[in-house]
Amino acid sequence: MKCSSDDRGLVAIILFILGMGTLLPWNFFTTAFAYFNERLSATTVGNVSTSGSGDPYMFNNMCVLISQLPLLLFTFLNSFLYQHIAERIRIVGSMVFILMLFILTAILVKVKMEQDLFYNITMTTIWFINMFGAVLQGSLFGLVGKLPQRYSSFFMSGQAVAGIFSAIAMLISLLSEADNENAALGYFVTPCAATLLTLCCYLLLPHLKFARLHLVDGASDKEETKTEMFLQKSEEVNGHMECNSKRKLNDPYPESAKKQGEEGQEKATVLAVFKKIWVMALCVTCVFMVTLSIFPAITVLVKPNALFTGKWAEIFTALCCFLVFNIMDWIGRSVTSVVQWPSKDSCLFPVLVVARLIFIPAIMMCNITPSYYNLTGVFKHEFVYILFMSLFAMSNGYFACLCMSYAPQFVRAKDAETTGALMTFFLALGLSLGAALSFILKMLI
Repeated sequence: MKCSSDDRGLVAIILFILGMGTLLPWNFFTTAFAYFNERLSATTVGNVSTSGSGDPYMFNNMCVLISQLPLLLFTFLNSFLYQHIAERIRIVGSMVFILMLFILTAILVKVKMEQDLFYNITMTTIWFINMFGAVLQGSLFGLVGKLPQRYSSFFMSGQAVAGIFSAIAMLISLLSEADNENAALGYFVTPCAATLLTLCCYLLLPHLKFARLHLVDGASDKEETKTEMFLQKSEEVNGHMECNSKRKLNDPYPESAKKQGEEGQEKATVLAVFKKIWVMALCVTCVFMVTLSIFPAITVLVKPNALFTGKWAEIFTALCCFLVFNIMDWIGRSVTSVVQWPSKDSCLFPVLVVARLIFIPAIMMCNITPSYYNLTGVFKHEFVYILFMSLFAMSNGYFACLCMSYAPQFVRAKDAETTGALMTFFLALGLSLGAALSFILKMLI
C-alpha cells in the first residue's frame, strides 16, 4: 500500500469548509434579527402595514431560549444515540433538513401572513435548525477527532470564519442601507448555497486516501486497520507523519500493536470516556460560558465616546463588536495549528481558562449608558473596548480549539467519536449557561 500525501491539503480545506458549514447558517439567521423584529412589530390596518411600538412577541429573548434548548438536548442525546445511527445518515440527514428549513425561511420572506402564524412557523424553524445543527456539529467533531490533532484547528477555524462572513454581511447591509426584507433574503439564500457546498465536501471526504487512513470504522481489513492506527499513533508521538507508518505495514505485527487491536475491539462506555476527558470537558464549558455571558448581550451595549461619530457611530457595534470578535476568534483558533501551549497535561491550562472571567467586569466597565448601578464608564475610550474585545475573542478561539483538539488525545482512536459527541455537549452546556448568566449581568448594569 503506497502512502499518498498529496490530498492532505484537500482534507484540510474540506474540514475548514465543514467547520464553516456547521455555524454559518445559524450565524446568518441571527444576522436577520432586524427583519424578524420589524415583521413581528408591524400592525396591519387594511392593506397598509405600519410599524408598531414595543416587542409583543419578545422575539430576541424567545429566540435565545428556543435555540438553546434543542442545542443542549440533542447534543446530549447524540452522545448516546450515535452508536445506533450511522455517521453518514446523521451528517447527510442533518444537512438536508437544514437546507430545506432555510429554503422555507427564504420563501416566507416574500409570503405575507398573520403575525401569529409567522411567529409560530419561525419558532418551529429555529427549534429544528438547532436540533439538526446539534446533531451535525456533534457528529463532525467525532469525525474530526479521528484525524491528527492539527486538523481540529482547520475545522474550528472554519467555524470562526462563518462568524466573520455574517459580521461582514451585517456591515454591508448597514452601509448600503438596504431594507430589512431584501437583506434577510440574502441572509437566507447564502446558507442554502453554503450547506450544499458543505454536503458535497463531506461526500468527497471518504474518497481521499489520507482521510480513509484515519476514518477506519468501515475498513474491510480490520487487522490491517488496527495496525495502521497503532503505527500512525507511534509516528505522531515521535513527531513524524503517516507516510512512514504505512510503509511499515508489510512488517510482522508487533505484539504491542496486536494488544492495542484487541483492546480496541469494543468501544468504551460514555461514562468511561468522560472520566478520561472531564478536565477538557469542563474547560470548554467554562470557555463558552464566559464568552456567551457577555457576547453579544453586554458587548452590544457599549457605545462610542468621541472617536466614532456620524456614520461611524452607526456601524460601531457591527464593526467593533461583531467583526472584531469574529476576526480575533478566528486568529485564536488558527494559532493552535502552530502553537499548543500549555500542554494538555499542564495544570496551568485550566487556570488560564478560568482566568478569562476577568473579561466580564472589564467589558462591563466600558462605556455603557445608561447604567443603573453606575458600574460602567470606567473605560470610556473606544480603543480600550476594542483591545478588550480582541483579547477576549482571541482567547476564546485559542482555548476552545485546544480543548476540542486535546480531548481525543486522552482516549483510544476507537473512542474518538464518543469524545467528539461528549465535548460538543459540554460546549453546548457552556453556551446555555452563558446565555442564562447574560440575563443576570444585564440586570446589574
